[in-house]
Amino acid sequence: SIKAQDIELSTIDIATFGANVNGLIIYKNMTDDAEFMSINHITNGLYKVIADYYPIVVGRPSIGKNRKGVIVVDLDNLCMPDIAELSVKLPAEHFFETCNYKNGDMDSPYIVLYISLPHVIFDGTAIAAFLNNWAECTRNLNNPDHKLKYPPVNDCKVVKDYFDTVTAIEPPHTKHFKDLGAKSLVKVPSSVIAALLLAAPDIPAFEEQHLLHFTAEKLEQLQQDVDKAQTTNLALAAVLTKTILQANIQMFNSMPTWLYVMFPYDCHHHTEVPMTYSGNLSFSAIAPLESQTVLDGSYKEIAQAIKEHCSKVSSEYAKSLIYTVKNEIGILFQAGISLCNLPDMSYVGLTNLCYMSLYSIDFGYGGPKILSNGYFIHKGMQRIYSNKQDGSIDLFMNVKDDLFEYLKKSDKLLKYADIIF
Repeated sequence: SIKAQDIELSTIDIATFGANVNGLIIYKNMTDDAEFMSINHITNGLYKVIADYYPIVVGRPSIGKNRKGVIVVDLDNLCMPDIAELSVKLPAEHFFETCNYKNGDMDSPYIVLYISLPHVIFDGTAIAAFLNNWAECTRNLNNPDHKLKYPPVNDCKVVKDYFDTVTAIEPPHTKHFKDLGAKSLVKVPSSVIAALLLAAPDIPAFEEQHLLHFTAEKLEQLQQDVDKAQTTNLALAAVLTKTILQANIQMFNSMPTWLYVMFPYDCHHHTEVPMTYSGNLSFSAIAPLESQTVLDGSYKEIAQAIKEHCSKVSSEYAKSLIYTVKNEIGILFQAGISLCNLPDMSYVGLTNLCYMSLYSIDFGYGGPKILSNGYFIHKGMQRIYSNKQDGSIDLFMNVKDDLFEYLKKSDKLLKYADIIF
């Protein structure tokens, strides 16, 4: 039932090309149902949600009219999803390092659903909606008249229409990266931006990952110790920012000039673009901080400095960042090479996935028990997941093993977190 079509990508979409959105979602067979999470059942649900609502998933990237990026849905050349069912005979506790179990709790089998989709068609909020819609279609396979409760809006024109009403204001970090790369920024004609970005190779997954577990009590203590007036996100970011800088200095035996803290700004929740829009609508809010100031400052002062930069992100800033991708792509590349941990720079990227509707992904067998790994597996990114088993959070850290060896020695970090791996 899929129709041949070209689906236009927005500027925000093509800026994410090459990255993937991944994740493990772990389900428990509470009733020993032989058909629990049947591969045929959930695959049929996947095909239905793609055919009826998300044809973009089986399209292929290309350059369309006016040299814009598009996803081409060609009925003779569909990019069908790879689906595999694997039986892994490992102790289940390998997936559940953060949990305490009662006797017999490990007896029921688990299903681990692994998903990997290209970031160019989904951001975090959109993929959570896609997974919930997939689950809803699976639950209603026997109802030919079923329609999604919240069908996706797939036309990126809604994004253009909204930002046409917004006046751009350049965020401070754009000027920072422009000044930083003043002598080396490459000028690229706007007419070839889409072709340039869509030709970029895939960003390899960063395999050196680590997991910290923060109990609800320790998280509250951290917030109180840093600044009870700030959010938990900012308090945690302040501690990570200083701790990672200190580890960076120890590892390289040198002081970086700049330290960068990045938060995503999700326009799905902060604009008049429909919440059901299925494409990318997230931007980066970046705080460029002088390393010496971070090293000398209190955690309260660091939290306030991050807030000054990252809480002021707005639709006006987002409009400016769209302009940057279209017309000053060199600034994007400069930011890309700066957001990492090296002798002359330090980086903390923090994204909070707790607000996403991931625990509601119910294929008809109940929601997941645990969320793990994945999402945007990129060096320097830290991802916060809610752990509903004990009301805590899990922090997945994408930092190199040798840097993590120094982080493990941080008394401040270990005061609040348990190191799982």
